[in-house]
Amino acid sequence: MLIKIFELLITVIIAYIIGSIPTGYIVVKQKTGEDIRTIGSGSTGATNVKRVLGKNWFFIVLLLDAFKGALPVLLAKFFVSAGASVGLAPVLASIAVILGHSKSVFLQFKGGKSVASGVGTIIALNWAAGLTIALVWALITYSTKYVSVGSIIALAASPFIMHYYNAPFAYICYCILGAIYIVYLHRENIKRLIAGNENKVR
Repeated sequence: MLIKIFELLITVIIAYIIGSIPTGYIVVKQKTGEDIRTIGSGSTGATNVKRVLGKNWFFIVLLLDAFKGALPVLLAKFFVSAGASVGLAPVLASIAVILGHSKSVFLQFKGGKSVASGVGTIIALNWAAGLTIALVWALITYSTKYVSVGSIIALAASPFIMHYYNAPFAYICYCILGAIYIVYLHRENIKRLIAGNENKVR
């Protein structure tokens, strides 16, 4: 029992540290010398990186953050025995990743909005559901020209999509919690959308 608890604790710590790696911050700092937290929305995510470095780096950071989200979850699924039958270890890893991305220990607990890393965790939990959510995000973002709208709708739909693919109940619960948290992180975007001054994708 103690060994299983220790495994879960180590899983959470490793996942949080990996999630905390500030990809966008590192890229912008290396390319321009600037601190992305002082630019635009102050987020370290791909959307804010695009404001500084353009769309090519937007996609690079997006993919890196998704990979950063998926990696700890895959490690938990295949190498952690504790709670494997109900998906406890990968779910805890998923939660730790998005917390790490949004509250990075390397950036005084600041970060991004955990969309790409969150989708990465879902892809690792259930690849079909994850890719469907990514497609929903892309279609909504393309049609509305608002990354925030695509993110909010895609993550809000994630529990239903996970349920559609007959995923374990623990995965569905994670998507519910993740969606609530990520929508909360977008609260300023929601205010700007209501006011009509949210930035569009160009």
